[in-house]
Amino acid sequence: MTKKICVFCGANSGYNKIYVEHTKLFAKEIVRNNLTLVYGGGKVGIMGTIANEVMACGGKVIGIIPELLNNLNLGNKKITEMKVVSDMHARKKMMYETADYFVALPGGIGTFEELTEIITWKQISIHNKPIALLNINNFYDGYMKFLQKAVDEGFMKQSHISNIIVEKDYDKIIDRLKSAKDVQESKFV
Repeated sequence: MTKKICVFCGANSGYNKIYVEHTKLFAKEIVRNNLTLVYGGGKVGIMGTIANEVMACGGKVIGIIPELLNNLNLGNKKITEMKVVSDMHARKKMMYETADYFVALPGGIGTFEELTEIITWKQISIHNKPIALLNINNFYDGYMKFLQKAVDEGFMKQSHISNIIVEKDYDKIIDRLKSAKDVQESKFV
């Protein structure tokens, strides 16, 4: 059975063209590794870029979109399969159930929310799937610094963030996901 990689990413493309360029290169790596892309179903921004590039390279794409966004005609009609769900909560649950790996690309508050929730679910043992950040243009440096501050102040354990793969190179991230081993420590307080 083909493994699936869930990618959280923005509905905007960002100001620096490096975000779109590296997203396209990462999409090629997804196809080269025979993975199916699972994503938020959008046709715009980094979301649209990654889905369209995976399709253009002969890959498979599963979009999962809330009914509200689909009704606003934001869904990508050029993908392999679109699943319309009731709301954002159902979207995240289906993404989690469908995917074997999780990667966050640059994005806004929705991307941060999806990423943070999947990290939380791993922390409380709802899943044990690898999570990675594709740190294009050092985008996630501040996020990781913020999480380290939470560790330093006693609100998280080091293992909660040590299990997050942070990788700048689009061509190394999938191998790192496939070979991921969790840091062993109590997942709770």
